[in-house]
Amino acid sequence: MRVMVLVKATKDSEAGIIPSPELFEAMGRFNDELMEAGILREGEGLKPSSEGKRIAFDGPARTVSDGPFAHTGELVAGFWLWEVEDMDEAVEWVKRCPNPMPGPSEIEIRPLYELADFADAIPTEVADAEERMREEMAGN
Repeated sequence: MRVMVLVKATKDSEAGIIPSPELFEAMGRFNDELMEAGILREGEGLKPSSEGKRIAFDGPARTVSDGPFAHTGELVAGFWLWEVEDMDEAVEWVKRCPNPMPGPSEIEIRPLYELADFADAIPTEVADAEERMREEMAGN
């Protein structure tokens, strides 16, 4: 099962405050554990939303808005992509994670859709093309 583990933004992360060296070291050790367990597929921190853009879609219209964006707790400050046996395993790993922020913070776990979830909706040739694309991306 693939899951995206989302580190929610805080006032500190949105202010661009860089984590302490101790937090970098603790997170590095945690990432090493994830790699050794064969779980970690990808992970990155995100710059504050003040450096981002948001594009709204309404039919053919596109509207671009500059950050920062409101509702800090709804924003994402970083992510991991993990491959785990099930949601319980993902929860257990997150519980072992150092607090990713200097103060209170939250981490959200969301399962990714797999091609099998769309078996009744996707034509075979589209599913095959998607699988080939995923295999090519995994090889890079």
